[in-house]
Amino acid sequence: MAVLGGTYVVLLVAMVAADLFYTTPGHLWRALGSPEIRYAIRLSLLSCTLTTLLSLWVAVPIGYLMSRFDFPGRSLLDALLDIPIVLPPLVIGLSLLILFQTPPFRALERVFPVTYAVPSVILAQFMVACAFAVRTLRNTFAQINPRQEQVALTLGCSRSQAFWRVVLPSAKSGVLTAATLAWARALGEFGPILVFSGATRLKTEVLPTTVFLELSVGRLEAAVAVSLLMMASAVVALLLVRAWGGSGLRGVGSVRFE
Repeated sequence: MAVLGGTYVVLLVAMVAADLFYTTPGHLWRALGSPEIRYAIRLSLLSCTLTTLLSLWVAVPIGYLMSRFDFPGRSLLDALLDIPIVLPPLVIGLSLLILFQTPPFRALERVFPVTYAVPSVILAQFMVACAFAVRTLRNTFAQINPRQEQVALTLGCSRSQAFWRVVLPSAKSGVLTAATLAWARALGEFGPILVFSGATRLKTEVLPTTVFLELSVGRLEAAVAVSLLMMASAVVALLLVRAWGGSGLRGVGSVRFE
């Protein structure tokens, strides 16, 4: 068991070391000086932050509902919420592309363009990242003793007041964990963005598509430099998750960067 486990760990370390020794600080600075890569960094930071806020906005009520109430169709809803986690990312992007070819969404695009524009990047990230946030917050709320909420209700609080004053403060670390996971997952999203948003320079280019574009033109050093930047961001995000206790992580699944 030690040999098998150690082999995997050694392989991970070797992969990181290979990236580190393949590139140089000069390659990294030249990559960061590229207008295309700087645009990709700005768009990635903006889109991931907006995706995280949207994910929390949706995941908090859904996670609370799934952890506290039993209702008809609950199992079906639970399975539906897991679809973005288990589906191949390319399928999610293709499904979004087909959805926006239907008449109602075509009418929307005449007023507010989405497909192959910046909003499509945020939507593609949101469809996957929100599922991780929902699963995290559901487990977080499930770990909070319902008795605290019941006591607040007997003392005259409405259910809304009990949620905002008792439940949500108790779930603070889980909310921070969900936000970090959603942000990290959005940062690593590639498949849905490539299909639904395209990989247009200085328009819909984010860090994962930058790696793809740099590889496609043979600039391996720039691709490795951007990969290291993403790897550093992922490590920081995971360290933050562990610093906040990882509340609600059980049953969430792994964070994938594709």
